[in-house]
Amino acid sequence: MANDLANHCKVNAFKLRRALAVFLLAFAALLASAPESFAQDPFSDFFGGLFGGPKHAPAPRPESQPRVRRMMPHQENRPPTYWRSGDAARPKRAAKRSEPAGGPDQNAPEAAANYFVAVMGDTLAIQLAGGLEETFADKPEIGILRKGKESSSLVRDDFYDWPKAAKEIANGPQKVDVAVMMVGSNDRQPLRAGAQSEEPLSPRWRELYVARIDAVLAAFREKKIPVVWVGLPVMKNESFSADMAKLNEIFRDRVEKDGGVFVDLWEALADEKGQFNAFGPDVNGQIVKLRTADGVHLTDAGALSVAHFVANEIKKLYEGHHPTPPLELAPSAAAPPASGQPPAQATASPAPPGAPLVFHSPVKPSTMEAPALPERPAIGPVQSLTGAAAAQGSELARRASVATPPGADAQALARHVFVEGGDQPPRPNRADDYSWKPAAP
Repeated sequence: MANDLANHCKVNAFKLRRALAVFLLAFAALLASAPESFAQDPFSDFFGGLFGGPKHAPAPRPESQPRVRRMMPHQENRPPTYWRSGDAARPKRAAKRSEPAGGPDQNAPEAAANYFVAVMGDTLAIQLAGGLEETFADKPEIGILRKGKESSSLVRDDFYDWPKAAKEIANGPQKVDVAVMMVGSNDRQPLRAGAQSEEPLSPRWRELYVARIDAVLAAFREKKIPVVWVGLPVMKNESFSADMAKLNEIFRDRVEKDGGVFVDLWEALADEKGQFNAFGPDVNGQIVKLRTADGVHLTDAGALSVAHFVANEIKKLYEGHHPTPPLELAPSAAAPPASGQPPAQATASPAPPGAPLVFHSPVKPSTMEAPALPERPAIGPVQSLTGAAAAQGSELARRASVATPPGADAQALARHVFVEGGDQPPRPNRADDYSWKPAAP
């Protein structure tokens, strides 16, 4: 009995191996004769054809299409930023506008930038620079110089020395018209001066921190380059946000004393209660996400919103540096045109005082000449106000004396009182006499 069972199992195992071998041979032959799309995904197409499902060949990816890289969760103060630091001005993205029917003009010359804005600071400043590039996309004459450094601060000068960098930027060969600074999100850490380490926001720490701010400002003040210092926004962590508010107070005090411009972003990126809110209105008034998940950095829309506030100050400085030319006034009516012909509009001829105003057409008719215009005197007749009194009978104007018929006054008074309803003239010393009387001596 046991032998029969063993033989039966061996036979079944042999049949199974033979069926599997036949299946693998058929599958290999199918792969050899299949198209390229089937070779990329053999299982889905094979079983789809086996059970009657449709065959869908995956669309080939163009060689020019970049691969999508999965972003890893960023650490604190390390956002998934798409704007990287650098020294050269980044080409601006084309503004979204409708193109003509014939397409863009390929022969149109590109305007070169002649007004440069250097954006310095930490990762927030790098995002701000990208937002400014988008904001000034329609103003090619304004160039954005990206001078930011990721994870930099005013505290860790061993990692990146901003006072030294600011002096190099101000004195460098690249022209700088405006300096924009946004730093501080990495400054809540001990500040080392020599062998001594000072705790954040302690009195000695503040003293050293202020000295470094003043050094950055002095580098641009010596070159007469205006500075726009951008304050830090409200943060998600309450303790961290409170320290950033204290840094903003220091920034505002030092920048305004130096004559610079401080841009406050606190209320712009906070809710009605002044607290952190990841969402808010963008430049178009739509509610979008402005802050990243770490509660520190900015999204693309948030960078554009912050750039909107900073761009307003840059525009003021640009308009002051490039004043609008005055409007050209129309040529004087007395000046003849360039062709030598008189103007076609009718002009009034000056006339002496008391004469009626007469209009003459300057156009010469074919049968008559225009009369010569008299020259207007520079000064008219002078009437003395302090001279001697006029002689009797030399009034400037008086009524002609007309003989009054007897009884005319009484008839006029009766008509005035009883017909027209007027009042009688007051008599001296009567109750209706309101004339002024001088006091008796």
